[in-house]
Amino acid sequence: MEQETISGLLSSLTFTDKSGKLISANAAFTTWRDITLKVRGNHQVCFLVGNGASASMASHMSADLAKNAHVHTQVFTDLSLLTAISNDFGYEHVYSEPIKRRGKKGDMLVTISSSGNSENVLEATKIARQLDMHTVTLSAMKENNPLRQTGDLNGYVPADTYGHAETSHSAILHYWMDLVSNQPITAHDDAKTRVISSIDIYDEQE
Repeated sequence: MEQETISGLLSSLTFTDKSGKLISANAAFTTWRDITLKVRGNHQVCFLVGNGASASMASHMSADLAKNAHVHTQVFTDLSLLTAISNDFGYEHVYSEPIKRRGKKGDMLVTISSSGNSENVLEATKIARQLDMHTVTLSAMKENNPLRQTGDLNGYVPADTYGHAETSHSAILHYWMDLVSNQPITAHDDAKTRVISSIDIYDEQE
């Protein structure tokens, strides 16, 4: 039963562009792959963010992309950084603040949120768009969730439980990573790819 449910959700996966226009899954994954290859070839950064299980997926995929696909990735998992930003600026800025300081035009941000309502993920996407970064979102639950309206590519599965949403998102992320890792490294690509845990110095207010 569960296998059929997940299979059905993945079959129902839809992608939309920033104008809300539907894109076929094949076309969307091809575009996502090509953007990632461009990021890799230009020695730029793929940021990944989420909360809870989605944060774990972001970290997992960051490692897989760096190790298997030679993409320079960055996630925010350093406890000192997370608590400093949350304390000084508010948890809604826990990702947007470091992205504001580190993100550059042509980088990519992948945001993962089951509900599509997480304020810190929405703030991160807003800042990434202001910086002219490529933005890809993954969401579930309600069709009209706000995150689904914010990315250049927006993947959505009609899951109504967190377990089903997270399982579907994990499969989608692995498929994307495999598409990139199957592409050969060119002379223009940087083989010295590394995973970075963000450690910036901020003025903390105790």
